[in-house]
Amino acid sequence: MEENQPVSQTFSTPTLPAGESMQPTGSRKAPIGWIIGLVVVLAVIITGVVLLLRADNDTTARVRDVFIIFMALESLVIGVALVILIVQLATLINLLNNEIRPIIHATNDTVNTIKGTVVFLSDNLSEPVIKLNETLAAIAKFFQIVWPRKR
Repeated sequence: MEENQPVSQTFSTPTLPAGESMQPTGSRKAPIGWIIGLVVVLAVIITGVVLLLRADNDTTARVRDVFIIFMALESLVIGVALVILIVQLATLINLLNNEIRPIIHATNDTVNTIKGTVVFLSDNLSEPVIKLNETLAAIAKFFQIVWPRKR
């Protein structure tokens, strides 16, 4: 084995799969897109309000009727969503009562069994070994006091 030889290390740059770059993707594009979309929606609403203020009564009444129908349909959709939510909540409660609770009880029984095992091992294995070590240490100390080593 030769000493004082320079060690050469070659480092290669990792290659990325096709179509991927090291730049974060979409981190700045998403908020800008949301802001632009919000501005466009706000502009459409303001334009619609201005046009409705200038329109005659028949047009305004027609738009009002369409808006009332739209709100009724939206209320219907919200009602259906609430019914689905209540059904899902009932399913979750059923799952908790019939599947999770037995698992918790079985886990609790297992923990209690382990506690009993630990107490048994402590009483029948650890404590006798500790007492034996105490006794042996006391006997060894006794013999050191009675027959000290000469130095």
